[in-house]
Amino acid sequence: MEDIQTVHKQEGTNAVKSTFQIIVFRLEEEEYALSIDQIKEVVITPSIARIPLTQSYIKGVGNIRGNVLAIMDLADKFGISTEKDITNGTHKYTLVVASDEYKMGILVKDVPQTLRVTKDDIDESPAIVQSATLESNYIKGIIKSGNRMIVLIDIFKVISKEEQNLLTRTTDKL
Repeated sequence: MEDIQTVHKQEGTNAVKSTFQIIVFRLEEEEYALSIDQIKEVVITPSIARIPLTQSYIKGVGNIRGNVLAIMDLADKFGISTEKDITNGTHKYTLVVASDEYKMGILVKDVPQTLRVTKDDIDESPAIVQSATLESNYIKGIIKSGNRMIVLIDIFKVISKEEQNLLTRTTDKL
């Protein structure tokens, strides 16, 4: 997050606040966010070709601007999707996520929102961000914005190295 911070002086004081932008999206009834630097673009979800013998949360591959990308359903990966969501294809948008190792799409239902937050808006207490289900700690904190509670995640830690290799091999073969 440090690399995308901008500095703002508060009016009437010499205090300096660092802010950064996040992209907020909904998975089921909860709001989640990614740092804007993890997202390359937001597109309308393309047709998805199912790939046999992949995890259920990998919905297949899609052609986005001439690139074949693996498409993931985070709600399914996190175990919070309902059968209705899985079968009715209500995901209208795809967040294109890019790192040095791979690119992939993440399905979302609604147009994601941008939000500017400060470090003070994030509760990073260890009790909140501990994850027993994944090897790496992918939850960076909980953002408090008015009455909203937004789970800030690091998408590159959600995907294990093994899954990254699988995603890369799947899209490289196509």
